[in-house]
Amino acid sequence: MEIQINPKEIMEKLEKLQMQIDKLQEDFEDTQLSEEDLDSLRLAEEEYKNGETTSHEELKKELGL
Repeated sequence: MEIQINPKEIMEKLEKLQMQIDKLQEDFEDTQLSEEDLDSLRLAEEEYKNGETTSHEELKKELGL
C-alpha cells in the first residue's frame, strides 16, 4: 500500500501548528510572574503574617462603604 504525501497539505498543517504554538507561548508568558512580582508576594505574605495588613471588612468600614 502506497501512501501519497501532499506537500501543500503538510505545509498548511505545519503553519496551523506554528500558530497554535505561538498562541500557547503568548499565554504562557502572560501567566509567568516576574521576580518583582514574586518579591511583592513574599512581602505581602510577611506583612499578613505580622498582622500588618487591613482586612477587606476593615477597609470597607474606613471608607464608609
